[in-house]
Amino acid sequence: MPAPKFDRFKKYLGKHKPSIQEIVREPTSGGIVFRHGKTGDLEILLIQDAKDRWTIPKGHIEEGETALQTARREIGEEAGLTDVDMLGWLGKIHFRYRRLDRLVLMTTQIYLVRAKGDTNAIQKEEWMNGIKWFSFAEALDLIEYEDIGKLMLLAKKRIRQEGL
Repeated sequence: MPAPKFDRFKKYLGKHKPSIQEIVREPTSGGIVFRHGKTGDLEILLIQDAKDRWTIPKGHIEEGETALQTARREIGEEAGLTDVDMLGWLGKIHFRYRRLDRLVLMTTQIYLVRAKGDTNAIQKEEWMNGIKWFSFAEALDLIEYEDIGKLMLLAKKRIRQEGL
């Protein structure tokens, strides 16, 4: 019996991913940014990343920065909002993803943030596909990450209980 010919099956076998050589920890920080709209309804600011996923403004903690300082800076950089009240820590979430031969473990500290001043003057960064205020229900529906959604519910409860 002749040897089987595998050449025609090679196209079905995916490219071999390099094995994971390194585990990298990336601490990040961001905020669930809210305002009360014209009718008093709660609105949440979301950004749309380059892969069209809706999420909250967040970014890497730089050396010498606290997580709170990072959240404030990232909201300013990513949304153009600098007049904000940092109302406290909501929790942290963990992401895990692969970057070539590295396993990246990302921990994101999340803060509750009230936007003040001209909250319509939001500006998206070049790498973003969008930035927009949404009703709480829409934002919860659009948010791509379940853990952020849970913290949004916690944020809403705190806003209501504390009359924020």
